[in-house]
Amino acid sequence: MLKAQRSSSAIVQQRARQMRFSLTPLEAALWEALRRGQLGVKFRRQVAIGRFIADFCAPAARLIVEVDGGYHARRAGADARRDRALRRLGYRVLRLDAALVMSRLPEAVARVREALRE
Repeated sequence: MLKAQRSSSAIVQQRARQMRFSLTPLEAALWEALRRGQLGVKFRRQVAIGRFIADFCAPAARLIVEVDGGYHARRAGADARRDRALRRLGYRVLRLDAALVMSRLPEAVARVREALRE
């Protein structure tokens, strides 16, 4: 069992590494606003946390930011289970609609800033 867990963890880590180099245009736009401590904390992109990969994570603030496109509308139940599992690991999850990031990026960044203050 332990060997299977290690193997699974390695797969998640490898997939996260691959995803860092293939951000969607919306993720890339948000990343430009989050990177280099611009909001007072360091964010990382495509981070493996347990068996999940978070779009963005500020480890010091224990905040995960997810950009949700149309695909997520069809998987609300799975996303809710994932969020609960991440909360059990000590993280807060902020979900931003892709349409918000695309059309009103400053508002999306303001929501991240607000979540950091909470």
